[in-house]
Amino acid sequence: MASQIRRTGPRSSSGFVAALTAAAIAGIGFLAYQASASVPADLGTAHANSSPAASAANAPRGKQDPAALPAGSGAGARVVYSVAADRVWLIGKGEQVRRSFRVTPGSVDPAPGSYAVTSRSKAVTGTDGTPIEHVVRFTSVDGVTIGFSAARAGSTPVSDPGVKTGGIRESRADGKAMWDFATIGRKVVVVR
Repeated sequence: MASQIRRTGPRSSSGFVAALTAAAIAGIGFLAYQASASVPADLGTAHANSSPAASAANAPRGKQDPAALPAGSGAGARVVYSVAADRVWLIGKGEQVRRSFRVTPGSVDPAPGSYAVTSRSKAVTGTDGTPIEHVVRFTSVDGVTIGFSAARAGSTPVSDPGVKTGGIRESRADGKAMWDFATIGRKVVVVR
C-alpha cells in the first residue's frame, strides 16, 4: 500500500501543476481579450480636430518630434522661439508651420513671453564684430538687444559666454525667410 501512495503522489502533484498552469494561461488570455476590447478603434490614427502641437505635447517623453511646434506657443501668425530647443517656427494663418529651423543663440536669452518685432536692419555689424544681415529685433534684456540674424559669411558660431550678445543666429536661407516673414509688429512668442 505504501508503494501505491508513492506512485499516485507524484502523479497528483504534476496534475495539480498542470491545472494551475492551464488556469493561469486562461486568465492571461481573458485579461488580454478584455484589454483589446476596451481599446478605441481609432487608436493610432490622427484625429481631424487635433493639432500637431497637441499631439506632440501628449507624446511620451523621448517620442516627441523635436521639430513639432511646442504647446502653449500662442495662436495666429507669429514667430515661435524655443530657448531650450534652440529652434524657431514661422507660423502662418491657420496655424500652418511655414518653416522650422535650428538656431544658435547668443549668451543672453529672452524671458518666455509674447513680444513684437520692434526694428529691422538689412545689414549691420553684430555686437561680436561679425557682419550680419536680415536682423529682426524684438526685445532687450539688461541693455542687450535680442533678435534674429544671419552671418553674411554663413557661419553660426557658438557665442562666447563671457561677452553679452543677444543675436540668435540663423543660416542665411533661414535668415531670409525670417526677414520676409517677421515684419515690424509681427508677434514673437518665446517659450522655454
